[in-house]
Amino acid sequence: MDNLPAVVRLFNQEDPSDVVFERGFPLGFAGPSESGDGVSHYLFNHLHFVVRYHDSPEFEGSRVVGLEVEPFSVKHKYVAEQWKEGVQLSTCNPAVHVDRNAEPMVIDGGAEVIFTYDVLWEASDTPWGQRWDVYLTATAGDADVHWFSIANSVIVVVFLSSLIITALVRALYRDIAQYNEQLTPEEQAEETGWKLVHGDVFRPPQGFFGPMFLSVFVGSGAQLVCTMFAVLLLAALGFLSPANRGALLTSLILIYMFLGAVAGYTSSRMYKTFRGKAWKRNTVLTAMSFPGMVFGVVLFLNFFVWGKGSSMAVPFLTLLTLLVLWFGVSTPLVFAGAYLGFRKDEMQQPCRTNQIARQVPEQPWYSMPVPCIAMGGLLPFGAIFVELFFIMSSIWQQHAYYVFGFLALVFLITLVTVAEISVVMTYFQLSAEDYNWWWRSFLTPASAAGYVFLYAVVFYFTRLEIEAGVATLMYFLYTAVACWGLFLLMGSVGFLSSLWFNRTIYAAIKSD
Repeated sequence: MDNLPAVVRLFNQEDPSDVVFERGFPLGFAGPSESGDGVSHYLFNHLHFVVRYHDSPEFEGSRVVGLEVEPFSVKHKYVAEQWKEGVQLSTCNPAVHVDRNAEPMVIDGGAEVIFTYDVLWEASDTPWGQRWDVYLTATAGDADVHWFSIANSVIVVVFLSSLIITALVRALYRDIAQYNEQLTPEEQAEETGWKLVHGDVFRPPQGFFGPMFLSVFVGSGAQLVCTMFAVLLLAALGFLSPANRGALLTSLILIYMFLGAVAGYTSSRMYKTFRGKAWKRNTVLTAMSFPGMVFGVVLFLNFFVWGKGSSMAVPFLTLLTLLVLWFGVSTPLVFAGAYLGFRKDEMQQPCRTNQIARQVPEQPWYSMPVPCIAMGGLLPFGAIFVELFFIMSSIWQQHAYYVFGFLALVFLITLVTVAEISVVMTYFQLSAEDYNWWWRSFLTPASAAGYVFLYAVVFYFTRLEIEAGVATLMYFLYTAVACWGLFLLMGSVGFLSSLWFNRTIYAAIKSD
């Protein structure tokens, strides 16, 4: 009513004064049968609406500031033996109001169901500008725990980041000072560590998943990073009010489409740095890969939802609008960004690449790609897992999420953590004389998306009560899409941070 969703009042049995509001209302419940020898299913077929309104001399009339619903289960009866026009109900009429003492409506075995409602209008002191406060506090759990968990996560991540930066900077200053000293030929021959691979560190990645896919992934991730920055900024400033339903998703889609030039420019710039030649294929993959996967998943799930006749199905005109935005706005902007990127000169690296690649020495098990990538994703996941619970609760359990300022702060802290963990792992890898850092710098922080998906699996089995096959399919496919976007986002930040780090340290040393 007046764009306010209905809420139901929940009481704490241990503390009756502790009242929580939950959006929506249950359709019924299962309880002991009247005979006491089994379970019966009861239907809430009567709704008691409490509409709260606010009067003020600042405006004419009244404004709706609250909509509360209390459901009842009532076995309605007619005054006459059966229904006919003009016949009233003996269980619900102007003289008889429904209460908890009414005989409940049991639907086991099928029965005629009569739906009724009544409305109570109450004056309220709540101003119209604060009418959403009830909904924004209707989150599960203690609010103090919510705020403390977020603050604790931020403090821990900042503390760990400070330790990493301090240790790494001190080690680098010491290494650079030693390398830049006037060494004898014998001492130069005994050089070890990251300076020894300066002739191979900027060698382009090889193989099928080499420069093409890496540049596409980095470009797509850069577009997602800019999109999240813009959306969180708008939300934190209060432009995406919950009163405007769908504003957050609409803004997310539009901003992503208009930032297609970021993806095209970043992807083409990296692909040219890798000395790639198939620029058309690179641009097409950048424009089609991530949006195409998202659209394909939505279309695939839509067939199942259409088959169930659910109102959650995306309308055909909406799908057509998304296609127009994709091919009419995003794709041309990707090509425009790619054109600008390919026109620029190739990125000049501080060290010349040798013609013959040196052999990478045998690495211990903990320096192998799989253990390093798996360990590298733990710290970024630790920065977001507390906030992740509230986000998933708001999506799948109808809880309102409103702390966008804290979410923006956690997002920034997470990006700093991603950049630092990628830089540190790259430094350790180069110190072990392994110069194949391109893909690992991307995959190390991006592996946090795998932990997020595992967390979603645990959340599904411990917090949700989804039994339908289509609903389960929707949950896991949409979660997979979100995790893939997080994979690209974190990977691109880690890759670009490691690229900047390597260019900085190798430009500071003397090399032949």
